[in-house]
Amino acid sequence: MANSSIEWTEFTWNFVTGCDKVSQGCKFCYAEIMSRRLKAMGSPKYSEGFGLRVHPEAIELPLAWSKPRRIFVNSMSDLFHRDVPEEVIQDGFEVMRRAHWHQFQILTKRSERLLELSPRIDWPENVWMGVSVEDSDNIQRIDHLRLTGARIKFLSLEPLLGPLPDLNLSGVDWVIVGGESGPKARPVQASWIEEIRDQCIEQEVAFFFKQWGGKNKKKAGRMLSGRTWDEMPRTENREPSRLALA
Repeated sequence: MANSSIEWTEFTWNFVTGCDKVSQGCKFCYAEIMSRRLKAMGSPKYSEGFGLRVHPEAIELPLAWSKPRRIFVNSMSDLFHRDVPEEVIQDGFEVMRRAHWHQFQILTKRSERLLELSPRIDWPENVWMGVSVEDSDNIQRIDHLRLTGARIKFLSLEPLLGPLPDLNLSGVDWVIVGGESGPKARPVQASWIEEIRDQCIEQEVAFFFKQWGGKNKKKAGRMLSGRTWDEMPRTENREPSRLALA
């Protein structure tokens, strides 16, 4: 477990580490870059770099944290990667069910496997399930998410690499948007972000603007139209979507 500098969460919990690239959003993966640094520092978890590894010793860590926290699950991997055994995924969900006082946030680009496994998952109310969508080539991930049994569904449109007009946000509770950061960051246009924000307002979906990004993301900041946008999803009395139950 570690404190997180990610604006929309508080802590990270990595019982799986490592991944590989599936789409353009992965090109300059922050987790891969960080894993190299951690390997160079001698971290045992990253002795094999960014190769996928399961860490059983970390699976029950949230049960020892008595203070409620918002926790990003496997920030250094993808829980629904094809090489993560279903048993490991189910063990993670069992811990999240037991640690009911926390809120757990999961992000995946492997929406096909998420949809495949969803009927076999007992979805806890304290789990927020999200998919990453960086451009219009991957918009189908939203449709896959919509069909799952997750109570809270969200999108991470980061790094945003192109416009996303005409978004269908039915069944979506929260949208995060951010530009890419780092020395080779691909540019984001303000009009893309403003269009997404306006769609969220129109469809009554919570909107969170994470960052402009760029080579110096701190300097670029996260102000949009003269203010910050830190909306969070409504979590009380949420039920599985009707689509998921169909």
